[in-house]
Amino acid sequence: FGSRERRAERTSEGIHLLGRPHPCAMTAEEISDRERQVYLAQLAEQAERYDEMTEYMKEACMFGQELNERERTYLAVAFKQAVGQRRSAWRIVCAVEAAEDAKGNHMTTASAAGYRKQIEKELTKLCQTILSLLTDQLIPGATSAEAKVAFYKAKGDYHRYIAEISDHKDKTDEVRCAKAAYEDGTRIAEDALPVTNQHRLGLALNHAVFYYEVMQKPTDAVRIGRKAFEDAVREIDNVGEESVKESALVMQLLRDNLALWTSEPSH
Repeated sequence: FGSRERRAERTSEGIHLLGRPHPCAMTAEEISDRERQVYLAQLAEQAERYDEMTEYMKEACMFGQELNERERTYLAVAFKQAVGQRRSAWRIVCAVEAAEDAKGNHMTTASAAGYRKQIEKELTKLCQTILSLLTDQLIPGATSAEAKVAFYKAKGDYHRYIAEISDHKDKTDEVRCAKAAYEDGTRIAEDALPVTNQHRLGLALNHAVFYYEVMQKPTDAVRIGRKAFEDAVREIDNVGEESVKESALVMQLLRDNLALWTSEPSH
């Protein structure tokens, strides 16, 4: 959820901001319990132990103090990576399950289905953890428009991830919650952030992806993405050099997705 000292991970479904600030120089004796959790989260990131990183950042959030930019980045990295690993695993197992079913291999199909359900439980638990933090603490405690927009985007994303693996009423409920979160964030972004702001652009990108992949409404996806992209293009010359670099990556992802979506036969 942060904006400084991070790298960006380009994916087909959105932008993920990944932070790697410089190591903290304080010793264990000099830092508070909360700072210790944040420091351990930093170490967990460096060691690529993202499940533990989520736990450390969850504990840091429980102190009730508003997260600063660096801490928001750690929180985003922890859950995006932990959930992302399981989303990738889920897609692989689903493909294997379908292949075994097509071959008529009932025993292996059942085994794959059981493994898929195990992954779904882990993924859902992680998503519900971050959603609880966002709903109960992070969004109510956010004082800046950027933080609020980033948090609402995350809320939409994690409801979307649960929707992707859900059926029937559960899917309907998650889709409704994701839609509401993206719309709440969009209202704040349009009221308080410039059209070139990376958080506003990132929200628009993932909101558009939601409409394309989950709602299966490509026309609405293109409308949301194109408006964000064209509005930013008109104002990009008025943005500082550093901000241009931060916004350009999201704009490129918007452009890439728009090109893909408008190349479909329906367009």
